[in-house]
Amino acid sequence: MPHTNDLPEPAKRPTQAVILAGGRGTRLRPLTDIRPKPMVEFHGKPFLEYLLEMLRDQGFERVLLLLGYLPEVIQAHFGDGSRLGLKIDYVVSAIEDGTVRRMKLAESYVDPCFLLLYCDNYWPMHLNRMWARFAAADVPAMITVYGNTDGYTKDSVRVDKRGFVTVFDRTRTTPDLRGVEISYAILHKSVMSLLTDDPLALFEEVVYPQLVAKGQLAAFVTDHRYYSVGSLHRLPLTEVFLARRPAIILDRDGVLNRRPPRAEYVRRWDEFHWLPGAREALRVLTGANYRIIVVSNQAGIARGAMTEADLRGIHQRMSEEARRAGGWIDAVYHCPHDWNEGCACRKPEPGMLFQAQRQFNLDLPRTLVVGDDERDAQAAEAAGCPSALVSDGLSLLDIVRKMVNHA
Repeated sequence: MPHTNDLPEPAKRPTQAVILAGGRGTRLRPLTDIRPKPMVEFHGKPFLEYLLEMLRDQGFERVLLLLGYLPEVIQAHFGDGSRLGLKIDYVVSAIEDGTVRRMKLAESYVDPCFLLLYCDNYWPMHLNRMWARFAAADVPAMITVYGNTDGYTKDSVRVDKRGFVTVFDRTRTTPDLRGVEISYAILHKSVMSLLTDDPLALFEEVVYPQLVAKGQLAAFVTDHRYYSVGSLHRLPLTEVFLARRPAIILDRDGVLNRRPPRAEYVRRWDEFHWLPGAREALRVLTGANYRIIVVSNQAGIARGAMTEADLRGIHQRMSEEARRAGGWIDAVYHCPHDWNEGCACRKPEPGMLFQAQRQFNLDLPRTLVVGDDERDAQAAEAAGCPSALVSDGLSLLDIVRKMVNHA
């Protein structure tokens, strides 16, 4: 990869976001006959408002909206942005313009370093992590890539082990693509020099392949699913996600039940002993409408101390006793692998947390993980979740009561 010390060096992370929001949204008809697609409502609020609120909460101060189709609908709703604690500016161009043309018209409004978004993708971003990755990469551009291990959509990129994009293919026809570009791109303004004069061209199809050819397009890879208003079939999942039903993710041993000694396991139900207050905590959470998800390392399966059927029986009894106490455990995930198998699910790896995210459409930055050792906190950090650890002086019930009362 060419060295790029000639790039301008922003003193701090970007505070301006640029959102491409000019398309007709034909795949959403008839919903878009009277409104642009980012104005489709969920729970009484347009999709774009959720995006803007997230940007504000991530420390962005200014947003530049590039509009084309029915711009007055967006302008009338958001105005200057002060209602949301933002400063919103607009650049309006012809409906038929491509995003290259819209970006060229906006060039004088764009900061030396900025975040670029599509108006139809919501992904709960972590700007601090993204900025650290971007600064370390020393390139003019970094896109966000959804890992797509669940086959959520069709792959469009290939990323090497160093975290650089080696193939960018919006036609999705190149063999062995892995991952999907979802924008959330941090860009130096210098990339604007790569724009062509084709008024119908798309920014990503013009700029990103040129950067790939120079080895100058980094990737921030995430396994947290993104949510979209790009097509009608995506709307039901987006509706569920934006409802934001509260959820909590709990470790098992040492949080719900007494932890066995190291390298020993709860092999039968008669070895499972509830910790004081644990069932009451589950009751409080259920009464507050929380989803309760348990994630547990169970290397005893790989080591022959118990079978999958043994573990299934323990978790069935655990869930039954929780229900009798007034609590409801929605799901239990476990890692059956040994300590050194290198799987993606054994904590401190975050695989089980992402599995729960996809099954229940969780917003992980809003989902507390409660554990009892550093591996739980590390898994939470890797997944972008807040975390808390129980201790001799702080029980699960203490944590739950404080959380529910604060909410």
